[in-house]
Amino acid sequence: MNQVRTSHFFSHSPLRFLSVIHCFGTKKSATNCNSREEIKVVLENIRDLDDALCLYENMVRMRPLPCVEQFNQLLSCVVNLKDYSTGIYLFKDVCNLRISVSEYTMNIGINCCCLSDRVNYGFSILGLFFKRGCVPNVVTFSTLLKGLFRENRINEAQELFTKILREGMCELSVVTYGTVIDGLCKAGNTAMAIELLRVMEKGSCKPNIHIYSSVIDGLCKDRVIDSAVKLFAEMTEKGITPNIVTYNILVCGFCNLGRWREVKMFLKEMMDCKICPDVRTFSTLIDALCKEGLVDEAKDILHLMMERNVVPNVVSYTALMDGYCLQGRMIEARNVFDSMASTNTAPNINSFNILINGYCKKMKIDDAVHLFREMRLKGLTPDIVTYSTLLQGLFRNGELLHISYYNIVMDGFCKAENFHKAQSIFSDLPSKGLEPDVITYTILIKGCCQNGLLDEAKDFLLKMEQASLSPDGFTYNIIVQGNLRRGKYDDASKFFEEMCTKGFFPDASTFALLLDLLGTVEHNPTILKMIQKLAPSTLKQTL
Repeated sequence: MNQVRTSHFFSHSPLRFLSVIHCFGTKKSATNCNSREEIKVVLENIRDLDDALCLYENMVRMRPLPCVEQFNQLLSCVVNLKDYSTGIYLFKDVCNLRISVSEYTMNIGINCCCLSDRVNYGFSILGLFFKRGCVPNVVTFSTLLKGLFRENRINEAQELFTKILREGMCELSVVTYGTVIDGLCKAGNTAMAIELLRVMEKGSCKPNIHIYSSVIDGLCKDRVIDSAVKLFAEMTEKGITPNIVTYNILVCGFCNLGRWREVKMFLKEMMDCKICPDVRTFSTLIDALCKEGLVDEAKDILHLMMERNVVPNVVSYTALMDGYCLQGRMIEARNVFDSMASTNTAPNINSFNILINGYCKKMKIDDAVHLFREMRLKGLTPDIVTYSTLLQGLFRNGELLHISYYNIVMDGFCKAENFHKAQSIFSDLPSKGLEPDVITYTILIKGCCQNGLLDEAKDFLLKMEQASLSPDGFTYNIIVQGNLRRGKYDDASKFFEEMCTKGFFPDASTFALLLDLLGTVEHNPTILKMIQKLAPSTLKQTL
């Protein structure tokens, strides 16, 4: 397995994370804590990342330093806030303090790495265990296994699990087995998951409802639902009571096969067991009915779930929208889309894609393009499905008479890694009497950066300014990130300075990239200087 060297990841840098926090500033001063009791009170009242950073700054200035358990509690708070990158940097900083970190501390660090898809960093912390004379435990290995499966590194996960078994590296728990079985099922290797399940059944560590549900789910997705039902029966015979998750899996499996008699049977069994259908149950039924063309019946299910005080989610609404779009009932589909706001449900990329596809099929290209723009305004990034759908709609309708359409096409080619085609379209614009706009240039600058053509990106920026068009924050963030990723830190700093001078803010991606580079780029003060330019108000906008 590829591993990051411990000496590199945990090097004692003079630019400790505390100095970064100090450069950032916060919206309020750190709470003054002078005892473990006061720290405990503040820990119990942390509401956001700003609270956590304020407390951390105060804790590291205390003499003597607080105990490692309180640093562990603070790190756990950051994990609960789901800011895993910050958790990694705080963990690294704690390791450089004059306190003895515990196995619990290092497990938190590994968890942050795995949850942020940096399992290699997690393995570097495993090396730190041995360096500090600590023994990794079942939590350590379970977390690493989960991280490998999360990154779809199935072979490496199997290799690690085999090594744990063969060398007796720790006593396996039901969580460890569950992690491996769930990962194997999600990877489509249900047969091996069943083998491991049988091993558990014969051993002292017995499978629980979660493990059986994972395997049943894998069988349903493999479309061998009769085997899933057989395993379900075995489970109940062993005295393991199915829960709503198990029933939902089977209901979904039978719905996908159009076996409505079994769907009704399991729904009735659920109700007999006093298990009420939840949002996933209803959403599954709505989706299945829509695929069968029974959209009005699906709408009735949506009303029924509301009557039962089950709040629909984005999956529920999107499934019903898809049903209307399949029947060309675009007004009703749009009404469902707009009704999401009544339950504070935000549409996702799939919601937009389905509606855009519906408009394109009805030759309502203007509506599709308008929705595309609405998607971007809501902060959603179009995917390959979005662009493919729009391209097909535009070409089918012969609608290539407006710069916004060309922008969509060029952006699609850039995303499809066909940048030269995008350049060719740009060169043809004058012959068609079209003037590039800010979006046009930004798309091409992004394409240049993605292909490492930084000089060409600068040329497009110059052409943009010569055309009396001003780069916006999105343009600057793209060119700053492009230079940072290619190691052109001085150029990145120049554009960063220009961006800030013009009143634009680095976005979350730029900020995260700067933090990553701060931890990896040695002897280069440019990165820290860029971070230091972020005034407290700017940082607040960035975060």
